[in-house]
Amino acid sequence: MFVIRLFLFVVLVFDAYGKHEEYIGWKSYYVELKSETQLKTFKSLITKCEIDVLVHPIIGREGIVIVKPENQKTFEKEAKAEDIAFRIHVNDIKRHLDYDDKILERHRRNSMTKTNGRPLPYDSYQEIDVINDYLDYIGETYPNVAKVVDAANSFEGRPIKYIKISTTNFEDETKPIIYLDGGSHARERISIPPVTWAIHKLVENVTEHDLLERFDWILLPVINPDGYQFTFTTNRLWRKTCSNDQHLLSTVCLGVDANRNYDFYWNTAGVNDSPCSDTYPGSKPFSEVETRVVRDILQENVHRMALYISFHSFGSMILYPWGSGNLPPNAVEMHDIASAMAEVINKHSIPDFPRYYAGNLALMLGNEVSGNAEDYAYNLGVPLSFTVNLPYPIVTNSLEGYLLDPKYIGQVCRETWEGLIVGARKAGDHFKDKNR
Repeated sequence: MFVIRLFLFVVLVFDAYGKHEEYIGWKSYYVELKSETQLKTFKSLITKCEIDVLVHPIIGREGIVIVKPENQKTFEKEAKAEDIAFRIHVNDIKRHLDYDDKILERHRRNSMTKTNGRPLPYDSYQEIDVINDYLDYIGETYPNVAKVVDAANSFEGRPIKYIKISTTNFEDETKPIIYLDGGSHARERISIPPVTWAIHKLVENVTEHDLLERFDWILLPVINPDGYQFTFTTNRLWRKTCSNDQHLLSTVCLGVDANRNYDFYWNTAGVNDSPCSDTYPGSKPFSEVETRVVRDILQENVHRMALYISFHSFGSMILYPWGSGNLPPNAVEMHDIASAMAEVINKHSIPDFPRYYAGNLALMLGNEVSGNAEDYAYNLGVPLSFTVNLPYPIVTNSLEGYLLDPKYIGQVCRETWEGLIVGARKAGDHFKDKNR
């Protein structure tokens, strides 16, 4: 018995200290910029020091970046030389990731107890098989309104599933379509529960009946299943897909930034040509099967798609085109709708979260972004196209934006749904006026 207990102890210790080894010595920093010159210098440091930008600093708003050990001295030296203000955000990334694992496991156990052993994808961060099982359960249990589509297999062979929800089997061409997706960037786990919660509210617990009667819905919870699963098995802060056929170095530096891979001003801004970069846009537009799935859904349904929303994290922002910083012809209308969504989310939010703001994608993020899905959808003909950057707790010394404590998942789902109600109804009114 003693030997068995000793063995289990050794396994637990190894598991606790054997994960996230790649982040030993990594640090994150707050960065504050005060001039256009500093902004230009910082952008050059991103490439030179291989900086992982969590929140892009803009003049008047601090950003958060991660720097690997071998580049920290260079980053600090050159930032000081340009009088760029910085301070430590998290001093030990690995330790923080280890702590996050413990919190998640504790939450999972508690959640399973409350749900009689049934894992729910809007109650905790679940691995991809649990999410797919939930979609299949919805399709099998509610066949009159829900249909699961196996669109394709990912690069590594995982199914990319989405669900179509309709009271008329998508046959009424007068009904506008609302499209939601999440999980484009693998580490942004919180981007998935608002999509599965929307499924729950449209099928299992319907309280806004007009949203089911008035609209058809397409919901794709996880665009990037390979990368998402990779965050559970290998690298918690992984961002990209997991393809290895894009470049000579791709077998060493996997994947493509899925939200830089769309065919709209592809590879022109906010990207890095190195396949080892987190913002590598791929060898060509739509090089990834994952982004081709989104492309095909949009192209098939654009004639009656009233609203496109892609969930990301983090920042408490509702963003609209263009990623260049230029404004589209209906920018005033999009800003009004985004602001209305933000206002109702703020009313249902909690003091832990910062207030939502609405604005242009590039201006709010402080960085131009080419080849993104939001711009592609709008250019294709979707009149209202948004990215929703979900909230994070107002705390210091934390990576809570990406490692959002699972205790907040329910709150994020509920407040985001309230915003979706407003956005969908306004999109429906806009669609109706446009087609008179």
